[in-house]
Amino acid sequence: MAAARTNVFTEMTALAMRTGAINLGQGFPDEDGPSAVIDAAIEALRAGHNQYAPLPGVPALRDAVCAHQARRYGLEVDPETGVQVTFGATEAIASGLFALVGSGDEVLMLEPSFDAYAPIVERAGGRCAPVALSPPDWRLDPDALAAAVNHRTRVLLLNSPHNPTGRVLELSELEQLACVCIERDLIAITDEVYEHLVYDGHHTPLATIPGMAQRTLTVSSLGKTHSLTGWKVGWASGPPELVARVRAIKQFLTFAGGTPFQHAAAVAVARPDDEVAVLVGELRVKRDRLARGLGRLGFDVLPTAGTYFLNADASPVDHDDARELCLRLPEEAGVAAIPLSAFVAAPGDDRTRSIIRFAFCKREQVIEDALERLGAWLRE
Repeated sequence: MAAARTNVFTEMTALAMRTGAINLGQGFPDEDGPSAVIDAAIEALRAGHNQYAPLPGVPALRDAVCAHQARRYGLEVDPETGVQVTFGATEAIASGLFALVGSGDEVLMLEPSFDAYAPIVERAGGRCAPVALSPPDWRLDPDALAAAVNHRTRVLLLNSPHNPTGRVLELSELEQLACVCIERDLIAITDEVYEHLVYDGHHTPLATIPGMAQRTLTVSSLGKTHSLTGWKVGWASGPPELVARVRAIKQFLTFAGGTPFQHAAAVAVARPDDEVAVLVGELRVKRDRLARGLGRLGFDVLPTAGTYFLNADASPVDHDDARELCLRLPEEAGVAAIPLSAFVAAPGDDRTRSIIRFAFCKREQVIEDALERLGAWLRE
């Protein structure tokens, strides 16, 4: 399963590079983040912050993360014992899973799921317990959730705002998940890297649900919110006993590094919330532009409330196999995208077979060029 997922992403990226296709598959912006944050990294380099950071992370960043959690969500976190800085959110998730999952343990996760989750769970010795979400609304199904839980379940790995569907879970859905965690004594790891990139609705951290703060590791990062994905600065925050377990694993993975970027990240996390709102507004415009364009071309565009991505059903334009279509598009249309089936375990899953994920975190002209190429290809 893990190999199949990896091959799809490697294949699409290689095709885009070889053909010169416009890459709407990978989720990274083609514009830099705030100049003040980049300047802060340069200043940190010149100030001599070029050696190992402390294992927990530089104090300024840990303080900024705690202040953010209190300001935005009312969550009180100790900067000394309640925050662990990591190389991106993926290392935080991996450290948490390696610390909490043993042989035969099962990890609940919404499916479609981010492609890194299953391989990490498997390397920890665990097994994935998918909770199927179905298009077009991708709502949590209480029956599917109940069916996925058993005596081997140890961890809930939750991603909201959800990649790849763009769904932002509602309070009632979070309360269902919290109820399961409390009744079954599960630990939750929440991947909230898109916490601020919400265009419709509102993001609520699972840790804010009553009874969940003491059993939740909250993971986020700098990259998505500030368009600096290559810096790979992430963190896990939560109760000291859970953060200590993450730290015990992380110290033997990468120990510490990215020191100047950690100092710059502290500046970024502390910046006013209205600056992030500007980026959200720009991304909403790009989302709508891509959605309208794909709709005009005949695709059935599914709603997306957050993240960098939207999904479109290709069956109305006479293409029922999204994987096969995505393999053709770079060569024939000059556009790369990802089949949604790359995010599910079972091959040939009918829920996602004809659906394609497109990234809209690109310059508006790039989006227009991609739409023009797709239109020309469809007409031919």
